[in-house]
Amino acid sequence: MAVESRWMPCQLKIEPNICSCDYDGIILVSGCAPGFDEPEPFKTVLFSAAQIDSALGVIGAVLSINLPAKRLIYSPTGPLNMDYHDVRSFAEAATKGVKRALKAGVRCPLLALLPDIRFENVELVTLLGALEGLYVPLEVRETCPDRCYKACQLAVWSPICSKKLQGIVKLASALESGRYVARDIGGADPERMAPPRVEEYLAELFCGTNVTMQVVSDQETLLQEYPLFACVNRAASMIPRHAGRIIFLTYEPPNPACILETVMLVAKGVTYDTGGTDLKVGGSMFGMSRDKCGAAACAGFMQVVNLLQPPTVKAVVALCVVRNSIGENSYVADEVITAKSGVRVRVSNTDADGRLAMADALCHMKEMALCSVNPHIFTVATLTNHAMLTVGRGYSIAMDNAVARLVSNAEKLQASGETMGDPFEISRIRREDFHFHEGRTEGDDIYQAPPKGSSVTNRGHQNPSAFLIMASGLDKDGGMNFLWAISLT
Repeated sequence: MAVESRWMPCQLKIEPNICSCDYDGIILVSGCAPGFDEPEPFKTVLFSAAQIDSALGVIGAVLSINLPAKRLIYSPTGPLNMDYHDVRSFAEAATKGVKRALKAGVRCPLLALLPDIRFENVELVTLLGALEGLYVPLEVRETCPDRCYKACQLAVWSPICSKKLQGIVKLASALESGRYVARDIGGADPERMAPPRVEEYLAELFCGTNVTMQVVSDQETLLQEYPLFACVNRAASMIPRHAGRIIFLTYEPPNPACILETVMLVAKGVTYDTGGTDLKVGGSMFGMSRDKCGAAACAGFMQVVNLLQPPTVKAVVALCVVRNSIGENSYVADEVITAKSGVRVRVSNTDADGRLAMADALCHMKEMALCSVNPHIFTVATLTNHAMLTVGRGYSIAMDNAVARLVSNAEKLQASGETMGDPFEISRIRREDFHFHEGRTEGDDIYQAPPKGSSVTNRGHQNPSAFLIMASGLDKDGGMNFLWAISLT
């Protein structure tokens, strides 16, 4: 599997010879006391340095080493002797080590990848942390071509068996390429990643690959087939460069007869959220270009699928890419919109735009699931404020419907995330969440959102999950028989 360099922070290779002359610095990430358990020649160098620097095992150092690379950039995790420590310490130390190496003038780094029996996937997580430190934002790459890469390449040396190392490097290449795509889309400014330019970026990314792309951007089609999305898009649709679209990405294995399961994701991609007529005030609009990170993550996921090409899994992603603008054509509170599922939704807060943007695409996925092999439906949103208040910065939240809960879907996701340093917490969808969204007048079936916003509402991240189930029709016609989960990033 070869990953094009334009979708990676640098070329990644395996170096079997620690004495190679091709490198100008060696980065060592270690979870043990300096000079205690590292292979030679690192052990001797670190033991000597630790005799004159008691802080070495906490803050690290740039040391001289008798190898052609000459420099050893030692980046320790610090002590890992508490119950709450996890593998994230290695990723953080690797990122820190790469940044320190770059400041020292290293341009051809060699990463010494050490095992640690305390943590599964420690080598993979460490390598991903190093690659993260080499990422260059999209706007920088496009405006300053000479700054596209921070390093010529990243080479990896490890004492583990060569076959295992090859597997780690292959998987890291695919995962990092997906994260690279996700960072590009999620981190770019509102104009660079306005909906048409998200489409443009993805068309270039997946051109000639096994991932096919279908785009729904015609306003009449959106009004007819995705009316809730269309109401969010209404103000932005007046400006062609901001007009929304729903982007479907599909991967099918070479032999469709081998498909054992179908993964279906619906993602929130609000490229900029003004709040609409419920305008965000007090400086809270800053950072709202990141409201597309759900879609960014799912686009990155499809890049990983594209590179790994699983032989028994079909993957379908719907990216609901829209700008929630304010203007004379804005949708407003008190409007009643008939969803694709046929239910009538009373708008009560135009700042609760993500759930409206996703609900019709989720209904479409539900219909697709009826003729799919073993379908698993996920929605991926960015309810960051309430989620962050609930579990803290840096954690995602997973919620299952009853069918997904029977197979411990969220628990499996949490366990997998734990081994990769990508932690999830679990919330439950309760009856109160459904009661909250019941229609409140004879003219509507569903109440959209609290006027004050989810971040200051009881069960503010659980309630939207019930809305999505109700507005998409997943609670009717056997829809609740689908394995469905919501992930809040």
